[in-house]
Amino acid sequence: MCAGFSIQAQNGYDAVLQQIEENNTTLAALRQQVEAQKLDYPEGLYPANPEVEFNYLWSNPSALGKRIDVSVRQTFDFPTAYAHRSKIADLQKASVDISYKAERLNVLLSAKQACIELAYQNALFREYAARLKNAERIAEVYKIKLDKGEVNILEHNKAQLNLTSARAEVAKIEAECAALLSELKLLNGGKELSIAFGEGFAVLNSQFSISTLPANFEEWYASAENKNPVLQYVRTQIEIEQRNIQLRRAMGLPKFSAGYMSEKIVGEHFQGVTVGMSIPLWENKDRVKQAQAQALAAEAMYEDSKIQFYNRLQTLYAKAVALQQNAQTVRQSLGDYNNEELLKKALDAGEISLLNYLFEIEYYYNAMNMALETERDSEMATAELSAVEM
Repeated sequence: MCAGFSIQAQNGYDAVLQQIEENNTTLAALRQQVEAQKLDYPEGLYPANPEVEFNYLWSNPSALGKRIDVSVRQTFDFPTAYAHRSKIADLQKASVDISYKAERLNVLLSAKQACIELAYQNALFREYAARLKNAERIAEVYKIKLDKGEVNILEHNKAQLNLTSARAEVAKIEAECAALLSELKLLNGGKELSIAFGEGFAVLNSQFSISTLPANFEEWYASAENKNPVLQYVRTQIEIEQRNIQLRRAMGLPKFSAGYMSEKIVGEHFQGVTVGMSIPLWENKDRVKQAQAQALAAEAMYEDSKIQFYNRLQTLYAKAVALQQNAQTVRQSLGDYNNEELLKKALDAGEISLLNYLFEIEYYYNAMNMALETERDSEMATAELSAVEM
């Protein structure tokens, strides 16, 4: 299953992530939710509904006639309140977009990590496929030697067990590949990805290049901090709370009302305009203090989020650098001290026993596995480090 897929480093990842962003059902639902929330935020931007009142009164004694009253009244907040509400609505819409961006990054990061793991499993598959081929050759040779009486049953059984172990490892890797492809299909909205996957990691002499880390962490962090959706969201909340303080102050100013009134009684008709003003004594008591407390809480949350974000990225950066250096060291050692072919020749020539061969070749196999694991872990750390740029 793994051998049938090929991918070219970051370009392949980008193509996969683009498909998942288009087809992911979670992101599609979130986009609809964002639009619905944006439609809700204009509430409060307009004056209250006008009031219409009609009174029809009859008299006692009835000789006094009827009385008809009609009034239309419109109430207004202090004008600056509408400007503050409008700005708050714009900021709330922006915060919804930022929340969507954060969820989008989480989905795409999960997808990229699955791609990296699949690339690792495919590189591992290629390595174990070669080991399996070698194990099959050895098993066949020792079967022939057993038939000729050149080796005993113990040597033959070791070769067969080595073959069984290699087959089991290949089957395990194929199962991992199938699970990862299913995970990516799920992230892609249940649709098959129209792109292939392949090794993706720098096995010795491979043309694949590991992701480049920023040369200077502090300079890179300054840019990453501005792009981080969590920090953007908290900054927006601070702006909202600051505006909310101004809104609360505006709500503490008088409200006005204006309208028309008509009164008809027998032989008389009175009509004209009406104006009114509410006196703000109790309704908004302590609202400004509450808004100020919320603004201080938002600022404290921002400082905490910024510290955590910096420390997390600094840790990831140090980890990625160390892993890349370690991977380069292991790959260099694989190139300088590779005894795989020499061991094969020694085994075929009968200079070493099968047991010694399997024991010695295990050093090379372990080093290769370590190189692949280190490269995968490095790519995982780099993917999380650069997630804000996706």
